[in-house]
Amino acid sequence: MIKDFKDLIVWQRAMELVTEVYRLVKKLPKEERFALSDQIRRSAISIPSNIAEGQGRNSTKEFIQFLAIAKGSKAELETQLLLCVKVTYLTNLDIETAINLIQEVGKMLNALQKSLKPNH
Repeated sequence: MIKDFKDLIVWQRAMELVTEVYRLVKKLPKEERFALSDQIRRSAISIPSNIAEGQGRNSTKEFIQFLAIAKGSKAELETQLLLCVKVTYLTNLDIETAINLIQEVGKMLNALQKSLKPNH
């Protein structure tokens, strides 16, 4: 039984994603330091934060809801990183590790959400 959100592998992987995102935003141009990079960091931080908050709510229904919010932040983050490539701030190679983590976290969020739903 999971006693603490830090025991969740999906939370641990989401934290790795945040670390990778912080590394990436340092590569963005200075004029984006307070716009796009700030939004990217917020999206990334939202993923493990919502996993933690949902797990801490002591309600399966609320946990599922917070996992859905984390999934939304994951999609937002992926969009922002792809935009960075599109406007040539970053390359596909730059974001490869982050995209792989995003996909992995997404699959884990889906599986966790499904496992929590009654009659899954």
